[in-house]
Amino acid sequence: MRMMRAAPRRPLTLRRAAPLALAIAACLPGFAQAREISVQEAVVQAQREADGKVLSVQTLNLGKRKIYRIKVLTRDGTVRVVQIQAEQ
Repeated sequence: MRMMRAAPRRPLTLRRAAPLALAIAACLPGFAQAREISVQEAVVQAQREADGKVLSVQTLNLGKRKIYRIKVLTRDGTVRVVQIQAEQ
C-alpha cells in the first residue's frame, strides 16, 4: 500500500489571515459599532410606537448614553412618555 504525501502547508500570511480575523471579530459581541439615531428618527419611532402626535422632545445625557424623552398625545387623548436610546 502506497502512502500519499500531504501537500506542504503554506505559511499563514497577513493576506490570508486578515479575512479570517475579520470574520471572527464580527462574531464577537460589541464589535459592531452602534449607530446613533437622530432626533427626527426618534420622533418617527415614538409616533409609530404610541400612535399619536408628538408634543415635546428632550435629549437626556445619562453618563455616556444619550436618550430621547418624547411626549406623545395618543388618539384616546392620553399623554404617553416614550424613551428611546440614541444608540441603536
